Amino acid sequence: MVFKKLLGALGVGGPSVDTVLQPAPALPGGPLSGEVRLRGGGSEVTVERITLLLVARVEAEGQDEEREGTAVLERFFVGGGFRLAEGAEHTVPFTVTLPWETPFTELHGQPLGLVLGIRTELEVAGARDKGDLDALAVAPLPAQEAVLEAFGQLGYGFRSADLELGHIRGTGQQLPCYQEIEMVPPAGEAHAVNEIEVTFLAAPAGLEVVIEADKRAGLHSEGHDTVHRFTTSHHTVAQADRNAEVDAWLQQVTGARAAHAAPYAYAQDGHHDAHAHDGHHRSGPGAGAVVAGVAAGAAVGVVGGMVAAEVIDEIGDAFEDDEEE
Repeated sequence: MVFKKLLGALGVGGPSVDTVLQPAPALPGGPLSGEVRLRGGGSEVTVERITLLLVARVEAEGQDEEREGTAVLERFFVGGGFRLAEGAEHTVPFTVTLPWETPFTELHGQPLGLVLGIRTELEVAGARDKGDLDALAVAPLPAQEAVLEAFGQLGYGFRSADLELGHIRGTGQQLPCYQEIEMVPPAGEAHAVNEIEVTFLAAPAGLEVVIEADKRAGLHSEGHDTVHRFTTSHHTVAQADRNAEVDAWLQQVTGARAAHAAPYAYAQDGHHDAHAHDGHHRSGPGAGAVVAGVAAGAAVGVVGGMVAAEVIDEIGDAFEDDEEE
């Protein structure tokens, strides 16, 4: 989907910009190709700089309420330093590399409800305009997909996905936010765990997998959250071996010894007590394979480029402005 926007900073008659992204979903840590198409306005101008911003809708938990905003995850300089004549057309092709921690927006072609996009900024004659915004589809890495498939085969069902602003202490996290995949346990584990939230922190060397479990109260203990961290490689292994690996993680999570658990902590908010989302998640099936839950309509949101772009535009730039400051 292509969006056109006249550069408001330059008034009526300024140049316009379209950014066209590759049609296939990108991968975390992989290339993203496309082109920026410019059309000159009523007078010749100098295009000083063209910047692509990787932006996402994120949630931030404050002391009183949970709020949403737009966060800038990465910036890419793709061109500039040329004259654009009146009415002239100019195309700037680009290929950039996405961060390894880029959240994935779909699983087996089914949207997860996350809003991710590429915003094009043009600097002309000292004026900067945010210009064009395009929805970005990102598929999971093979190792991420295999881990989620293992959860599904072990009976865990998809509930929702979101992006949380903040940093997970003790990890190699690079981006200002992290992705959470919320799942419900199979009947055999429901007595011990209400739900789990899975976060992938990808890097060239492998995956960090953070699992937060909402533990049920027992006869001699209160309900509480525990966080466990695991690592795995990008290497392709038999799905049965991946299932066994994830099953071993879950045995530790549901067995939950205190020595293996630690609370989440956020760089900007300090320690935070659990993740009370207060109804912001979309409901999904209570059990079954993760992929089946998505296909059944558990996730909604990024259905098309127009929907995603409108949602980001409506949110505003509160978090983006904070980062720039």
